[in-house]
Amino acid sequence: QVQLVESGGGLVQAGGSLRLSCAASGFTSDSFTIGWFRQVPGKEREGVSSITLSDGDTKYADSVKGRFTISSDNAKRTVYLQMNTLKPEDTAVYYCAATWGLVATLWKPEYDYWGQGLQVTVSS
Repeated sequence: QVQLVESGGGLVQAGGSLRLSCAASGFTSDSFTIGWFRQVPGKEREGVSSITLSDGDTKYADSVKGRFTISSDNAKRTVYLQMNTLKPEDTAVYYCAATWGLVATLWKPEYDYWGQGLQVTVSS
């Protein structure tokens, strides 16, 4: 049974940093991909970043390139999203998701499992 547990959200001032964590369980190897998505009320959930644990392949949305970094600790089956130079428009509920696919992707339908989400608020 796959489970995803997110942590690390909170309130930060514009220009600040946060690190989100996604601990995955139920996978017996590194052959899976984790994605981070975010959603604000009234808008579609959008892909932020993705990483394939087996080969480290990554993908980023244009809006976060150069500011966010995704990484993984395969031994812990944990994925991190380091978010720097945060902007008020980064405010959203952030979700961790997993797929058995082996290509980093921001295409939401690809993902089979979702975490509960956590709030990130960036004040101006």
